[in-house]
Amino acid sequence: MKKTAIMAIMYDFDKTLCTTDMQNYGFIPALNMTPDEFWGATGEFSAKTGCERILSYMYMMVKLSKEKGIKLTKKWLNSLGEGIVYFPGVEKWFDRINKYGEERGVKVEHYLCSSGTKEIVEGCSIAKKFRKIYGCEFYFDPETGEPIWPKLAINYTQKTQYFFRISKGVYDVSDDNSVNSKTQKRRIPYSNIVYLGDGMTDVPCMVLVKQNGGKSIAIHQKKDTKNMANLIKEGRVNFACLADYSEGSDLDQTMKLIIDRVAVEHSISIKENAIIEKVNKAAKKLTQEGK
Repeated sequence: MKKTAIMAIMYDFDKTLCTTDMQNYGFIPALNMTPDEFWGATGEFSAKTGCERILSYMYMMVKLSKEKGIKLTKKWLNSLGEGIVYFPGVEKWFDRINKYGEERGVKVEHYLCSSGTKEIVEGCSIAKKFRKIYGCEFYFDPETGEPIWPKLAINYTQKTQYFFRISKGVYDVSDDNSVNSKTQKRRIPYSNIVYLGDGMTDVPCMVLVKQNGGKSIAIHQKKDTKNMANLIKEGRVNFACLADYSEGSDLDQTMKLIIDRVAVEHSISIKENAIIEKVNKAAKKLTQEGK
């Protein structure tokens, strides 16, 4: 068995790491619209056409950008990531948690799984902290540089597949065979996966992680305490923590306790395997002597 345990933390982005929907910071103001106007128009389009809501917002991003004379290039979307506002402690969180894990023999990896716009996330200050970023993507015309088709759309139920991809180490979203094939070997055990999300849209993934032995943490702002209490009461999550990633916060302490658990269980497994190996060698020796 590997001497170092590997642990994965999966994150939602909007209202989990940052304070609101990522489009609200720069994209929507560039359209000279308010968030209520943009998301309202998206909801109306979805209701009128029956288009899935994530695909609806991606369509509206393209449609309204054209109407406003904005060239929706990948480079421009990347630049919008610079204006994202995080909850307290987020930018220092990743290095601190990694260090804590290293000190206890646990390699912590961070994965983002968002229904937001990947091109915006890629331009934010914490983008390089993630081993892999999954988000809604556009396919850009090689000649014009503008989007012509959704490359990837992730809604709240589709997030669940990334739990299995991360566990197996199958990161290529076009590789359906490997992620669906049965295997006894997993790069990261289910029990070593943690999911952080802010609410109801994250429930399917939070429940899936919890049911498979991992830990789910509901991230909330002060006004959401009642909803978070219900998630715990209903058994959908393991913990609910205030959106504060600062050192010493409830979230910080909870995550460190989870890392401690992973370290202890990994140590026990190593010892158990060593005993089993010793017993097998002894049994083999006895068998050989008896021949």
